[in-house]
Amino acid sequence: MMTIDPLLHGIALAGVAVNAAAGVLEAGRKPFDLFGMVVVALAAALGGGSLRDVLLDRTVFWIADQAYLAAAVAAGLATFALVRFVRLPGQLFLLPDAMGLALFTVSGTQVALALGVPWLVASLMGVVTGVFGGILRDVLCNEVPLVFSGQLYATASWAGALLLVTLTMMGVSAGWAALAGGSLVLVLRLAAIRFDWRLPVFSARL
Repeated sequence: MMTIDPLLHGIALAGVAVNAAAGVLEAGRKPFDLFGMVVVALAAALGGGSLRDVLLDRTVFWIADQAYLAAAVAAGLATFALVRFVRLPGQLFLLPDAMGLALFTVSGTQVALALGVPWLVASLMGVVTGVFGGILRDVLCNEVPLVFSGQLYATASWAGALLLVTLTMMGVSAGWAALAGGSLVLVLRLAAIRFDWRLPVFSARL
């Protein structure tokens, strides 16, 4: 198992769990069986970090430490059991999705910074970690990915990643930098959902 900072490990585990839950909540709107639910949960929870680690030429995090895989499966199964007995709002998955976006943006950025990559690359690795699992989840659920068509998503992630990088370069402790960066992502994403903040949509003039 790779050596990892306890704070980063905890943030990443929390991100895995809430993203797996968000995956099941979205898949719950489709006629998926238990296996399908678990596949969506794993894709949502592990996809972004896996792509980040491949790009950084690093051992994929859930292969190096199976606690992440166990957390994703456990959270997915627990959420599946919950939705079978409790009727939940159709858009409820947006809340854990926003939390997962914040947690994964923070963990992805911090992993990249720990490897000594340039600040811009580190911020983009945070975005990749934050959004790619959601893209896989939406594709598997036959939905247009939120990052491409919904309210502010990747933009919120990048803003939080850049704040985290800036604070880290200024010497702020890892914990406070993570809290500030993650909070910015979460606030921007929830505000975008509440007030329908979107980027301009391309529309060609014919």
